[in-house]
Amino acid sequence: MDYNKIFTDINAKLSSYKDDGAVASYIPELQRVLPNKFGVHLCSVEGMNYHFGDSEEKFSIQSIVKVLSLTMAFEIEEDELWKRVGVEPSGNPFNSLVQLEYDEGIPRNPFINAGAIVIADVLVSKLKNPREDFINFVRHLSGNNQIDYCDRIAQSEKSKGHRNAALCNLMKSFGNIENNIHEVIDFYFDLCSIEMTCSELARTFLFLANYGKDPVNGNQIISSSKSKRINAVMQLCGLYDEAGEFSFKVGLPGKSGVGGGIAVVHPGKYSMVVWSPRLNKKGNSNKGMRFLEEFTSYTASSIF
Repeated sequence: MDYNKIFTDINAKLSSYKDDGAVASYIPELQRVLPNKFGVHLCSVEGMNYHFGDSEEKFSIQSIVKVLSLTMAFEIEEDELWKRVGVEPSGNPFNSLVQLEYDEGIPRNPFINAGAIVIADVLVSKLKNPREDFINFVRHLSGNNQIDYCDRIAQSEKSKGHRNAALCNLMKSFGNIENNIHEVIDFYFDLCSIEMTCSELARTFLFLANYGKDPVNGNQIISSSKSKRINAVMQLCGLYDEAGEFSFKVGLPGKSGVGGGIAVVHPGKYSMVVWSPRLNKKGNSNKGMRFLEEFTSYTASSIF
């Protein structure tokens, strides 16, 4: 398929689309992002690349990183991991304290904030140098040694991170956080601060489109079974409490972030990232979701 032409056609179709979303306001640094930015990049498992718009401009990947931290933790701590975090959709906001109290400190899934904090705790426990080891893992997946944390964004998040600290403290009270809460929360904010372009992020997710194996260099990142399970959690939980709507309209495993990015994979075919900073009330990119809906309909490439 000529995906570049398809991207152009869909963008033209959406030219009259009125995006009434807003950039994330609760993280001061994200308020600085120009709201009308839009980029797309697709990597096929055969090694082809297709792009449109601002696909080479870096943005804060935010919660999209949770797929990568889960991948690393799943490889390190297979046996005990799922005793500490579930795989069910939450049906509640991604930073809900009420649900965590009800579930006695066990987060519903690894993509809501509480679940990702547990994953960060696992990595702090198991890695000798968590911050350095994790960014090296991301650089390895992306093939780019220049990818890094953004201290400016991390500090901005820490200045407003009281609810995440509350989640961590609540889980600590239930015995589901092993390490010092300040160390875990700082690491969690660092993870979310990573900046990447659409093309870098699509390349990074390519192993999940190829059953755990990087098709570029042939490295087996995780087993095909683990890749299947991560894709399943993305399908069920990757768009916060809008995952059902996303499955209904788009039909691909995906993960969003409040930086406006959405990463999706079609197993056996491609990985793809769209970026549009205006968010809906659920914290997902308005135009990104609409574009992906049009894309999978146009190309008949939903997994369903």
